[in-house]
Amino acid sequence: MFMGVSAAQAQTKPVKNVKPATKPVQKFRPPKLYTTLGSKSDSVGVTVEEALDLINLPLTITDDKKNVYTISSYQCMYKKRGVTEDEQSGKVSPVTSISAQRFTSTPLSELWRTIISQQLKTGEEIYFYDIVATDAQKHLMFAPTVKLVIK
Repeated sequence: MFMGVSAAQAQTKPVKNVKPATKPVQKFRPPKLYTTLGSKSDSVGVTVEEALDLINLPLTITDDKKNVYTISSYQCMYKKRGVTEDEQSGKVSPVTSISAQRFTSTPLSELWRTIISQQLKTGEEIYFYDIVATDAQKHLMFAPTVKLVIK
């Protein structure tokens, strides 16, 4: 009797699952960041004089361990108060206007500091937001906002 072995029967060795050689990726856990402008953080009420001093200072980003982070970019919004007059009735109404710009260096540009220092009044706001910080390994992270409400 002839016993033939088919090609399917000849390959009965189990094949091991071979994974490509890769390094395990360690998930990045960003630290809790803090944003300060001078001694102020979060949303704070300040006088006109305090605000004029603060806009000349750099934003700083730190973590719990007091490590300092580089600011990649941020936006600043200046919310101004003004008035408008109805030409027909002569009635004056309060209005607000907003100026905002993205910055890549801190403190604010000379132009912005000049405009704010010439126009700042009680009831206005200066808001630093969309603050992007980087660490030594070039990880990008968002930092908390700082809002100055002028009282």
